[in-house]
Amino acid sequence: MVATAVALLGATALVPHRSDAPEAGATRTMSAAAAGQLADFLIPQLEGAQAGSYYDAAARKLIVNVTTPTAADTVREAGAEPRTVRFAAAQLDATKAALDSSALIPGTAWGMDPVANRVVVTADPTVTDARLEMLHKVLKPFGETVELQRTDQELRAYSSAGDAVYASAKSSFRGRCSLGFNVKREGKPDAFLTAGHCGNPIKSWAEAEGGAEIALVPENGSKFPGDDYAIAVYTDASVARPSQVRRYVLPSLPVTGARDATTADKVSRSGASTGLHGIDAGEPGDVQALNQTVNYAEGRVTGLTRTNVCAEPSESGSPFWITNEDGTATAVGISSGGSGDCTHGGTTFFQPIMEALHAFGATIP
Repeated sequence: MVATAVALLGATALVPHRSDAPEAGATRTMSAAAAGQLADFLIPQLEGAQAGSYYDAAARKLIVNVTTPTAADTVREAGAEPRTVRFAAAQLDATKAALDSSALIPGTAWGMDPVANRVVVTADPTVTDARLEMLHKVLKPFGETVELQRTDQELRAYSSAGDAVYASAKSSFRGRCSLGFNVKREGKPDAFLTAGHCGNPIKSWAEAEGGAEIALVPENGSKFPGDDYAIAVYTDASVARPSQVRRYVLPSLPVTGARDATTADKVSRSGASTGLHGIDAGEPGDVQALNQTVNYAEGRVTGLTRTNVCAEPSESGSPFWITNEDGTATAVGISSGGSGDCTHGGTTFFQPIMEALHAFGATIP
């Protein structure tokens, strides 16, 4: 959000082979979507002998981290490429869980990185002196399961489908965020999703700064910190709210569904401050890691997804989606926070959409 607002946003059986597929044991080339589906099916079969997976876009193949020869054979049989690593997922998950229970150090973020096979901890320029000393103390017991990285860009929560929404004339708090996705709820008025750090201070929303109220955040309709999502219920049920994402320089796309992202996905984002970014804009749109923890000055948020899509202040709540081959979009998240900007590039974390939908009994479209 801007100015006086919070400084936020500011991963048994084998897949059956088709008759035209390579013989068992051969690494298959596949699309990012197919790799995500294969990973979802294959990882549970490996149980404790895996450490996540990722998509090699250049080679068009799924890489699966394994810790035993048997798991490697299973991965090969499925058509993916095994990569033997040192740390299993259970060990890295335990490290992350311990970090999630540690003291809050604003300006830091962490999560399991399947390429590094570590829990990668990022510290921004505000982590100095006493904060940095505390961080080193917290990380020391975990040894080589963690990797500390520094960034020269401040980590913050951002506050603007892409259209800006503002505090209404009825709100005592002034600020701007982004409308994420319009949603439906059985037997209830339509609503939209945005970031929780927007919904906490702003309960009454408008289409223009200080304008007439169009939506209200109900009691228990905003969650932050911990998670970062909110729902705002439209006050005029007679107005049809389209299920689409605005792409500014490109035609809008109808949103036909929602799902959790995978590390094989390519995503896009749009917001009123900077317009369209990500894969639809011909820019990097990689989902880099899942289940990430970010420590904002306002509190800790867990379960976020990390991307290399840029965003800027006042774009909290903006939509993340996957563009489908049929010209529709699948919703995957709403912007929370990150570092950098859309001039030099940066990192953005988004709140997975499915958790928010389940919390409010909502659906897209």
